[in-house]
Amino acid sequence: MQTVDYSQRPFKSMARPTRIGFLLLNNFTMMALASAVEPLRMANQLSGRELFSWNLVGADGQQVKASDGIGVTPDCSMLDCPEFDSLIVVGGVNINQSFSRREVEWLQKLARKDVVLGGICTGAMVLAQARLLDGYNASAHWECIAPMKERYPNVICNTRLFTIDRDRMTSSGGTAPLDMILYLISIQHGAALAGAISEMFVYDRMRNQADQQRIPLRHLLNSAQPKLIEIVELMEANIEEPIELDELAMFANISRRQLERLFHNYLDCSPSRYYLKLRLDRARQLLKQTTMPVIEISTACGFISTPHFSRCYRKYMGVSPREERIGTWNESVDAAAPAAETGKGFDFVPEVPGHLAAARYEPSFGSVRLEPVAVMR
Repeated sequence: MQTVDYSQRPFKSMARPTRIGFLLLNNFTMMALASAVEPLRMANQLSGRELFSWNLVGADGQQVKASDGIGVTPDCSMLDCPEFDSLIVVGGVNINQSFSRREVEWLQKLARKDVVLGGICTGAMVLAQARLLDGYNASAHWECIAPMKERYPNVICNTRLFTIDRDRMTSSGGTAPLDMILYLISIQHGAALAGAISEMFVYDRMRNQADQQRIPLRHLLNSAQPKLIEIVELMEANIEEPIELDELAMFANISRRQLERLFHNYLDCSPSRYYLKLRLDRARQLLKQTTMPVIEISTACGFISTPHFSRCYRKYMGVSPREERIGTWNESVDAAAPAAETGKGFDFVPEVPGHLAAARYEPSFGSVRLEPVAVMR
């Protein structure tokens, strides 16, 4: 599991609002942008304070078309934008045709100024092109992973929903930016605020850096391996009562040896190990998303006994099933956050900025008491 370096946090605790810029590329994904901006807005509303400010940036300040055809006019261009603590590149479709050398050089300039850089959806591709992800762990939409690995071998690509690595933050597409921003808000302002934001968005489970994208196997293998795809689909359909490997080979009309070779050549593991991973992944989903007893989850995932399930789970996941269920990422963030500094005007609520005025009369305005955090200097 990727861990956060708390000595270099992307969203540092500070007395003033954290200033975030979003660089919109042509054909950016509206869902990714909204997923990143809305939790910032709600953090301000629920706290009753301007914890975050943000601006939309365009290459030249002109309207930028999203992938759904909606035009968005940025607040500023790259030449006249304010200073930011963090700048997030918002990518979308046809990413290789959506940026130029201007954006690359501007991002490199920001990096020299120690601005924290991020990418959402396919935005990591631009950071990689600028050589700003060399030596970093990075997440991107699963469609981009293969080309990123091929073109940028110095980037440590992964299939996680999002990754925080020192002064870089990257996430895949869809709603994954929401999880990343909630995670960062919890680090800076506490788990209570992140949880309240999640509730306001009717978002029932905040995912963390251990969560993986579900990548279609057909994308990973292409259509040239129909037997392997057929076998994996059989495995996925038979989690509670696992099928013996000899039977799987028989169903696919291949030998046991051919079965083993297919998995080693294309999935870099044995078929039994891959099958076990599928069952443990299903168990993890049930542990985190349901209240099923561990003994029932053990049975539902094809384990002969609860002790056997617990041993396998701890061996491959690093924690016991019970620890997985009760050790939510919010609690781990609280434990790892810096020690609090109290008595520094924490109860003081400043005058509401203009963009918060509309939310002042919402029932939820100022409803979350912020947890004290240390101010990073």
